[in-house]
Amino acid sequence: MFVMTVDQRGSRKDVDRVEDLLSTLAGIDTVRPFERTAGDEIQAVLDDPAVCAQLAVDLAADGHWSVGIGTGDVEVPLPESTRAGRGAAFIHARDAVEAAKRGRIPLCVRGPDPRWCRHAQTAGRLIADVIAGRSDAGAEAVALMRRGLTQVEAAAVLGISPQAMSQRLRTAGWDLEADSLDLFADTLAEADRAATGGATR
Repeated sequence: MFVMTVDQRGSRKDVDRVEDLLSTLAGIDTVRPFERTAGDEIQAVLDDPAVCAQLAVDLAADGHWSVGIGTGDVEVPLPESTRAGRGAAFIHARDAVEAAKRGRIPLCVRGPDPRWCRHAQTAGRLIADVIAGRSDAGAEAVALMRRGLTQVEAAAVLGISPQAMSQRLRTAGWDLEADSLDLFADTLAEADRAATGGATR
């Protein structure tokens, strides 16, 4: 189980972005949905490491959010409200988001097994750094690829040549994204198994 805590960065000098983010995240597959917990912070409980990885990376790369992921046990049955949840994963998520606020890449993973949490954190930070460094043109090209378009189809949408599309994707590090996200998800899964004593060493 994963608890994700997300806090808005620089909120004192910015508009409140939480409600818009909650609307965006309403369709995400969670065990308990994202909800505002305090101030400019939201939290959810997830059980799919792939969903957790994609979401954490996208939020950390966005530039407006600090992301903390906690692994470990949660008290069951889970209450309907995320805010009322208890257990080690919630405590680790709190530690993680506080640490994320101090990092250049604002994504941290905490849990009972420091080794696998560190591996997961490193994988997530690396791909988040790639995504955050994309130009607007590169991000636009990648967004079309994420929708399932071919490079030729995406080039036509953008009104550029297939060669120019290929160059944009190469510069944006598109070739690294899928495998890196898989690595992040797999190491999150190992961190979760380690937290419950089920990991293979």
